[in-house]
This record gives sequence, C-alpha cells and structure tokens, in this order.
Amino acid sequence: QVQLVESGGGLVQPGGSLRLSCVASGFTFSNYLMDWYRQAPGKERELVAAISRSGGITNYAGFAKGRFTISRDNAKNTVYLQMNSLKPEDTAVYSCGVNWPGNSRTWGQGTQVTVSS
Repeated sequence: QVQLVESGGGLVQPGGSLRLSCVASGFTFSNYLMDWYRQAPGKERELVAAISRSGGITNYAGFAKGRFTISRDNAKNTVYLQMNSLKPEDTAVYSCGVNWPGNSRTWGQGTQVTVSS
C-alpha cells in the first residue's frame, strides 16, 4: 500500500523557517521523482519544487527559488522541503506527491503552513 505522510507544518512568523518532511512507504522510493505542491484557500494547487530520483536535479517554482530547498534521503524514504524567509502569501496546505506510469498520482494528506504575525 503506497503511503505518503507529511509533517513539519505549523504557524510561523514572517521571515521564519520551516522544514517539511514526507515519508514514503509501499514503493521503491529511490526509483521515483518526488515533488511538493501547495494549495492556498481559494486558489489552485501549484507546484513548489521537484527532485529527481538521485536528488541531483531539482526544479523550483519562481516564488520558491532562493528561499526553498527540496532534498531527499533515499535511505530514509523521505523527501524534505526547507522553507526560509517565509511570507504570509506562503500560507497553504503543502503536499508531497509521486507520479506513476500512466499518469496516475498519489498525494499525501498535506500539512498546513501558516505564516502570520
């Protein structure tokens, strides 16, 4: 059974940092590209960052470049999202995900990030 479980969200002040984790199980983690998306209230879900199987290639949305870092530890079946210099507009539910051949996808349950003073 494929499962993705995120953690690390919470309430943080503007300018603060959070590190999100996503632990995967039920599949060979190191064989798949992983990514993080976010969805703010009333907005569409958007890609935050993606990372290749080995971790050697990463891609970021424009808003994430220079502030967020995606990484993975294949020995721990975990993908991370380090978020620095957080802004109120970063408030959203953050979810990790994996795509399967045939265009299906598995999402984690998401973790809430709230940036507010």
